[in-house]
Amino acid sequence: MFVNRRLQNSINLQLNKFPIVAVTGPRQSGKTTLLRKIFKNYRYVSLENIDMRTFASEDPNGFLKEYDENVILDEVQKVPPLFSYLQTKVDNSRKMGQYIISGSQNFHLLNNITQSLAGRVALFTLLPLDLEELKNANLLSDSYPKALFEGFYPAIFDREINPVVFYANYIKTYIEKDVTELLNIRDLKAFRTFLGLCAGRAGHLLNISALANDCDISQPTAKAWLSILESSYIIFLLQPYHENFNKRLVKSPKLYFYDSGLLSHLLGVRLESDIIESRYKGNLFENMILAEFLKQNYHKGQYEDCFFWQDSNANEIDILIKKHDKFELFEVKATETVSSKLFKQMDKFEELASPEKVEKTLIYGGLQNQNRSNYTVSSWRDISK
Repeated sequence: MFVNRRLQNSINLQLNKFPIVAVTGPRQSGKTTLLRKIFKNYRYVSLENIDMRTFASEDPNGFLKEYDENVILDEVQKVPPLFSYLQTKVDNSRKMGQYIISGSQNFHLLNNITQSLAGRVALFTLLPLDLEELKNANLLSDSYPKALFEGFYPAIFDREINPVVFYANYIKTYIEKDVTELLNIRDLKAFRTFLGLCAGRAGHLLNISALANDCDISQPTAKAWLSILESSYIIFLLQPYHENFNKRLVKSPKLYFYDSGLLSHLLGVRLESDIIESRYKGNLFENMILAEFLKQNYHKGQYEDCFFWQDSNANEIDILIKKHDKFELFEVKATETVSSKLFKQMDKFEELASPEKVEKTLIYGGLQNQNRSNYTVSSWRDISK
């Protein structure tokens, strides 16, 4: 089974404009599968292969003479010196779409791209499956608890893996492996505790001091661990919108996870039915919607910034997008019943933002869409930004 990925269109549009295309994203998000589908006429070289890695490391000129064009270089961060040779190679040839590079340790990959290949690379991010991709493949449930529980990694659908089994292995095989390699963490138990504490704070304002204290680690250590989790596409921080409407505004970011299935697992969810009774249900639903906005942003190449907004009087907007001529507001609620009180926070913001134009959308756990006089009501299944 192959789910058509929307990022393919964005990649195709830039292929003849840059000599190198780079695709980054979390492990198991489908990068290799996508690239081998798009670039069927390209040779594929994985530098995870020790023989290939030795060749590229010991004789980079000979390696790039052998693999001179129309090549996918996977796990390219395994040979950091190769990036400088790639720079020289593409500068001399001036061929567009000459190399496709990808890697799973995004911290190293992005660092090397920034240092050696700036201006020569079209950089894309492939995240786990988005809702539209699942709908198009007839794989999206009508039940948001089921969607939350399963998460959005392709292998769960492709190989019909039990989410509990998948995420237990994902944490041990990928997250812990990557982080320990990047930071040389010796106390893995402390890191596991830290990851669990982050999960419990999903959807909340980030307080690094409290997070460090609860984990019994230093603040610099907590910041370093958060940074690696961000660069590995495990967590992301949603920044507050700072425009002042004569109120004292919150300045701390909120913490979210890129995948709600991973988050559910870290919160102890082992059955789909657990979500309905979970005290984290609202946080899980909100996390899924926020992650969906980011996935659409990356997969469709929109490059729009999302924010939240909150003031000292507990007025809050879950998602805010500022366009040149208006605000787009989104209130996110797990309830399956629409009531007038769900619009109050957006109405309050509209008052404060006047005379700016404000568009207000409620995203909820039901299945019916509505176009009301002053609001749009959107099912979680039908988000489109």
